[in-house]
Amino acid sequence: MIYFDNAATTPLTPSVIEAMKDIMTTDFGNPSSIHRIGRRANYRLRTYRQMIASALKTTPRRIIFTSGATESNNTAIKGYALANQNKGKHLITTAIEHHSVLHTMTYLEESFGFEVTYLQPQNGTISAQQVADALRNDTILVSTMLANNETGDLLPVKEIGELLESHQAVFHVDAVQAVGKLDVFPEELKADFLSASAHKFHGPKGVGILYSTPQHFDNLLHGGEQEEKRRASTENMVGIAGMAQALADSVANKKANYDHVQILRDAFLEAISGLDYYLNETANTMPHVLNIGFPHHNNATLLTQLDLAGFAVSTGSACTAGTVEPSHVLASMYGQDSLRLNESIRISFSELNTLSEVQEFAQKLVEIIGK
Repeated sequence: MIYFDNAATTPLTPSVIEAMKDIMTTDFGNPSSIHRIGRRANYRLRTYRQMIASALKTTPRRIIFTSGATESNNTAIKGYALANQNKGKHLITTAIEHHSVLHTMTYLEESFGFEVTYLQPQNGTISAQQVADALRNDTILVSTMLANNETGDLLPVKEIGELLESHQAVFHVDAVQAVGKLDVFPEELKADFLSASAHKFHGPKGVGILYSTPQHFDNLLHGGEQEEKRRASTENMVGIAGMAQALADSVANKKANYDHVQILRDAFLEAISGLDYYLNETANTMPHVLNIGFPHHNNATLLTQLDLAGFAVSTGSACTAGTVEPSHVLASMYGQDSLRLNESIRISFSELNTLSEVQEFAQKLVEIIGK
């Protein structure tokens, strides 16, 4: 298989596998133990936290290790909202968020009586002015993604962060698709919370981070006193080791990786220039995600044909994989009745893809569409 579904997950690199192997075979101890083996594991844990903090240009104490972006998003949104509902019960997000944000918002609405404003895309995107217009005195949290996982479009998070500096509402940024690919520095974005997941930048699944300024929020997990009492559970040392190495590698090679992915995207579009297609994106997008539609070609059928031919792509979020449900992102952008919902596929590149893979894929796509 040739893999073009990197927005869903990315393969591990040799250096990440080696880092994980090292922690499994050497410092395997529990970092909360006080004996020598535990202290060595704790030293490694502090080292990994510093590596991640340095990559994000922040301090180690603002990094909380989690099981991934879903937990990070839930902790930031649910944890903060429940702990601070005395300040107000109004939340703001967008209609194009990941389901781990949207379903958390729905839970707060249905179970605790919060009111949520869902901003709809205008001309395909969300503006800071929409957030400004939606703000109320009782708004306590705004949550937006940095890069959309289905279209690659970039949201104006820096402008939103600056806007919220003069308001009581805290700012949560879902940066899952951007960390490791773009410059993501939460303090420059004026973010109070920021979520990331290792498996989106060639780290292992099941581990992520939540960046948090000193905020009062309810813990989702109760038990031990790990993560300075902010997240109970023995730290996933193997996953954290892989995540720290993956992020360090991504940051060290960020420009070269970005340029390579841009070349792949341009080469692909050039190779299919003879086909009738449209792109589901705005002018402000990252090259890693390409959401493309082919008129009169059903995307479920096209996915099956490509899979049989040895190419892995998707229709959108991996969390709805297996169902090929219409994309809620495209529905928000173009309407529920748009033909784009059933014609569009998502192709997502990484720096591990090659130009020859792109050319082979484009050739097969031309062949399939031509038939």
